Amino acid sequence: MLKQVIFILTKLAVNALALLVVDTLFDRIWFDNTGATVVAAIALALVNTYVRPLVLSLTLPLNFLTLGLFTLVINAGMLKLVSWLIPAFHVEGFWTAVGGALVLSIVSAFLNLFLQPGRNRLQIRIHRA
Repeated sequence: MLKQVIFILTKLAVNALALLVVDTLFDRIWFDNTGATVVAAIALALVNTYVRPLVLSLTLPLNFLTLGLFTLVINAGMLKLVSWLIPAFHVEGFWTAVGGALVLSIVSAFLNLFLQPGRNRLQIRIHRA
């Protein structure tokens, strides 16, 4: 039970940190206060858990035709949905949402790579010839 709580809190912290990186990189994405970051991370986790799978299944033919690139548009839509749900989180414009979703995905994947419990860490070995 404690492991699950720590796992969920770690995922929320990764989402919040990724949102802060997106906030830093994009002028048209911002938070009104620091508490909005945590609330937006929770809302993003809930939207990605419950809404995103439904949207992905409904747009499966279009996603198939675009070789999966439409998933980026769906992720941008989820980011815009969270900004609509949370008044203290702002995302202005579709292309800003696409760029933010792309950066959010990359940062989250990178952070999750190093925070996976029970997995081996990334190791780089240099062999001299």
